Amino acid sequence: MEKFVTLTSTVVPLPIENVDTDQIIPARFLKATNKEGFGDNLFADWRYNKDGSPKADFVLNNPVYGGNILVAGKNFGSGSSREHAAWAIDGYGFKVVVSSFFADIFKNNALNNGVLPVVVSAEFLAEIFDGANKDPKLTLTVDLENQTIKNNANGKSESFEINSYKKECLLKGLDDIDYLLSKRELIEAYEASRK
Repeated sequence: MEKFVTLTSTVVPLPIENVDTDQIIPARFLKATNKEGFGDNLFADWRYNKDGSPKADFVLNNPVYGGNILVAGKNFGSGSSREHAAWAIDGYGFKVVVSSFFADIFKNNALNNGVLPVVVSAEFLAEIFDGANKDPKLTLTVDLENQTIKNNANGKSESFEINSYKKECLLKGLDDIDYLLSKRELIEAYEASRK
């Protein structure tokens, strides 16, 4: 995984509530056993017509919006526990998803795959949506070390919570296996002391 410390980026606004994992990555795309290509099918049913042509009115097809931060409505990632939803978001290039509420399993899957879910207040979320609608060049700065998110258009910021273990993993660019391997000497010393 890549290290995540601070990110400043424009945003892609998706002001839809209750987005479930089947909307994030439809079940028909779950046959693959590796992460490659999932970004191409992110929000596939909303993003493409039946003939595969892009739907002009969907935000991912709007050239005005872009960046590494997806801003989503309340209750993002509900539904099934498919890890593929996090793969699709990461595969598309999003490093952060901002919402006022995430489903727990999605939140953990995102963290396990190097995507930072940032929970903000409903008011802060509404300000981001409003700002992005007025100016698609609006940027946010996400500072993982200090656990803050800042709306650079108006200077307002909020703090966000994150599990300390997952924070350390993201800051160091480690997945769970890498983390265990980083503790190898301590583990071996402990095992040796138990003989």
